[in-house]
Amino acid sequence: MRKALSAVGSWINSLSYLPKWLILASVIGVIAGCGAVVFYAALTEATHLFLGLLAGYSPPLPAGEGGGGGTGHYVRPWAIPLVVILGGLLAGFIVFTWAPEAEGHGTDAAIDAVHKNPRGIRLRAVVVKIVASALTIGSGGSGGREGPTAQISAGFGSFLARVLDLSPEDGRIAVSVGIGSGIGAIFSAPLGGAVLAADIVYRDDFEFSALLPGTCASIIAYAIFGGVYGYHPLFAVPGYHFDHPIQLLWFAIIGLLAGGIGLLYSKVFYGVVALSVRLPFTRKLRPALGAALVGLLALWLPEVLGTGYGWVQQGLSNELLHVPLYVILVLPLARIVATALSIGTGGSGGVFGPGMVIGAFAGLAVWRLLEPIAPDVGHNPAPFVVVGMMAMFGGISRAPLAVMLMVAQMTGSIALLGPAMAAVAVSWFIVEHADDSIYRSQLRSKADAASSRIEAGMPSLSAVKVSGVMRKPQVVLDEQTSRAEALDMLREQDLPGAPVVDSRGSYLGTVETQRLAEQAADARVGAFADATTATVASSANLDVGLDALLHAGGQWLTVTSGARKVVGILSVSDLVRGFQQAIGASARRFTSLRPYAVAIEETVGSGSPLAGRPIRDSGLPPECVIVSIQRGQESIPAEGGTILRDGDVLSIFASPARLEQIGGMVRGASPPEPPEMQGKNQMV
Repeated sequence: MRKALSAVGSWINSLSYLPKWLILASVIGVIAGCGAVVFYAALTEATHLFLGLLAGYSPPLPAGEGGGGGTGHYVRPWAIPLVVILGGLLAGFIVFTWAPEAEGHGTDAAIDAVHKNPRGIRLRAVVVKIVASALTIGSGGSGGREGPTAQISAGFGSFLARVLDLSPEDGRIAVSVGIGSGIGAIFSAPLGGAVLAADIVYRDDFEFSALLPGTCASIIAYAIFGGVYGYHPLFAVPGYHFDHPIQLLWFAIIGLLAGGIGLLYSKVFYGVVALSVRLPFTRKLRPALGAALVGLLALWLPEVLGTGYGWVQQGLSNELLHVPLYVILVLPLARIVATALSIGTGGSGGVFGPGMVIGAFAGLAVWRLLEPIAPDVGHNPAPFVVVGMMAMFGGISRAPLAVMLMVAQMTGSIALLGPAMAAVAVSWFIVEHADDSIYRSQLRSKADAASSRIEAGMPSLSAVKVSGVMRKPQVVLDEQTSRAEALDMLREQDLPGAPVVDSRGSYLGTVETQRLAEQAADARVGAFADATTATVASSANLDVGLDALLHAGGQWLTVTSGARKVVGILSVSDLVRGFQQAIGASARRFTSLRPYAVAIEETVGSGSPLAGRPIRDSGLPPECVIVSIQRGQESIPAEGGTILRDGDVLSIFASPARLEQIGGMVRGASPPEPPEMQGKNQMV
């Protein structure tokens, strides 16, 4: 199996962007769709068992899940707190016994993996997340089902990054695509899921490289989930046509309220998380305490139980007119408290779904307040409820575009996107000004990544190959080596750790000397190998090596060949040596330039003598320096051994006297340009 996976990984990594991601995204999409089906079934059964059979209560359902108002009242009110406590107790025991990283909302954990270690999501955490979330939400805890499904597919993307030895950049895309496709599948919103894959990992940036793979994976995941549960929106919304410009003012008011409530949601949630950590008893019991408080709150407000989507449907259908206004005004705050207590104390579930429910209740509250006094509001609360969902979570998630598209697909209300932009813009501005987000693992932008900051101070790393600076490993441990023997070998060489290989010499993971010394059992060293540690291919450029080095802990990194054989070690000192080489080589390249050199761009023509030849053998005059090469969407460093191809766009510094000669050599026998284009590609 390892040999087969190594071969597949080598083949995948050799492909260009498009075929590579059509394959990987398709596989991730299949897992996302199947994972959504499995979790939805588990949640349905858990809800029937805990709330239906044990508590004698059936919550209302949205139209996309069959509709219905539920039982409408508690048959056994005394059982509600007990059932919620039981679910929290079981979830806490399972999470903190087998996978503590599965606590809380899974989407934030997946975003954290994108930035810190795309290979680091354990499959065990995925399984625990499914079970614990079904118990938490199914027993009445306030949580969303998107977190578990996001972690399922993100965990599989992380698994692919490990077994196929994907680069750090490809690993980040795989996990991001998993997040978006999982959420898009469970909400039957594939377009929203595709955009979410690119929108959710940064606060003020967009991961464009994840958009195409996210689209492919989301479509496949939606097709699988819909094939089992049907292709229809989650909510049924009465028809809406925007014909009163004054409603933009009302929607802006919703945005103002949604931005403030979103900030309150974030502050309360993480306040409960911080308070929970200081509780003077075991973590396994903390979710039960939060569940007890939610159960007591639910005796007064049943709307705080479970996902709450059925109550949103009733708000959309104008079925909550009988509910007193003060209750409608309290519902957003009550749902915030219930979600913080259910998930912030260590329970398992998402915060996306509750965020939309909170926004829906906020939009309904605005409509209830305005309807008696503003004739242009209309008699249909649905637009206010939908816009409230978009504005509230679109702002506090810092992913406004993705959330707008997702809610529009969930409600089948594309016509609301235009006027809803007023509300979402106001909400996003408020949250942006406060510099907050419900997803605390988001980076502000790509420039905030540690590798980007270091690379900014060490330019030209992309001009050096890892193979040119790596060192031969002093120790490579066989998986059958005993722990004691391995520890002696590492201490004798004064090494912080070493790679571990199997009997075929294929890389399995790494062990650290300190952690190995802390182990009590004297088992084989293969049992302690960490397969989630990043590696780098010997053929990669040094900027990729820097990225992987930081994911691996920042001290040392295993270098592998295409067949996952250990061929070297890369450390910080090697990185610095490579940087010095790059600076020296770069400086030498420019020594031949004359004063008043000109910057030009030329495209390698089909008849160019340069095509198919390395730069050092191109025959270009000495007063010419190729600075960079644009090949399609990829920027290629200009090294002596770089082979030029037909269609490459070359950025060149050259002597003015050599422009005609250089242009003729680069373009070759390509036809002359039309008069109106002549000279336009010469000067940069």
